[in-house]
Amino acid sequence: MTSTVIKEGDFSVSKQMLALNIDGALLRSNGKLHQTTKDAIEYVKKKGIYVTLVTNRHFRSAQKVAKILKLNAKLVTHSGAYISEKIDEPFFVKKISEDHTFNIVQVLESYQCNIRLLHEKYSIGNKKKVNSNLVGKTIIHPSDPIFYPVQFVESLSDLLLDEPVSAPVIEVHAENGLQADITDTIGKAFPAVDVIRVNEEKLNIVPKGVSKESGLSMVAAELGLSMEEVVAIGHQEDDLPMIELAGLGVAMGNSSNELKRKADWVTRSNDEQGVAYMIKEYFRMQHRKGFLDKFHMKRS
Repeated sequence: MTSTVIKEGDFSVSKQMLALNIDGALLRSNGKLHQTTKDAIEYVKKKGIYVTLVTNRHFRSAQKVAKILKLNAKLVTHSGAYISEKIDEPFFVKKISEDHTFNIVQVLESYQCNIRLLHEKYSIGNKKKVNSNLVGKTIIHPSDPIFYPVQFVESLSDLLLDEPVSAPVIEVHAENGLQADITDTIGKAFPAVDVIRVNEEKLNIVPKGVSKESGLSMVAAELGLSMEEVVAIGHQEDDLPMIELAGLGVAMGNSSNELKRKADWVTRSNDEQGVAYMIKEYFRMQHRKGFLDKFHMKRS
């Protein structure tokens, strides 16, 4: 079993918010939530900690996980481009314009890659034949709820000519060797967007300034919290800025070595219930906010 690593740092600030990535952190490799993890989330909620999800997934998918965990929170979804508790009442939303979406898709179609436009209410993808493993991960998307329509077409640009879409995220599945070229080309041609490398198989194209860490910062500020009061747990490459910004940044045991080196805490892997283990270890000594004040009042 992976041992927990805790680095030196300032742990004196009481933490009032817990931000969790879904894939590779909350969920096991089989895509399921372990009961131990559910119990740990309930445990920390009872201590008055605000628990939210920070994910590349679309809102409907994150909402499905939040419902299982009984979270009533602003969810940071679409890589930070869509933040909300309810689908029709977003706290924050920023989308790539229809024109830019169309033009970016035209450029991407010149590459051997799979493209998916992740709208908050539906997704549209292309059917380009690439590495079979990537195709499977793009088309077979078990995280999509049944009320989230998914459509695949031969040519996305042809569809967008007749039916323009303003997308929060353009998801690109491409071989590792193509990613640098795609990032460079899109970055130079479209200064209004950022290209975020999620992992060796996926890039996310988002509106300029959008990111997981910026979204998390907005939610924390709305709650009147500083980032020093936030615990962030992640696993993917694009979780690194969020982990570095949080008061306590936690890397899963199944994270990359770079993420582990830069995190304040390295917990067990997702298949070893690393989220649950970290929560119980860290929060067991932290009282609910105001607990000690009440205690002193009774003693005075």
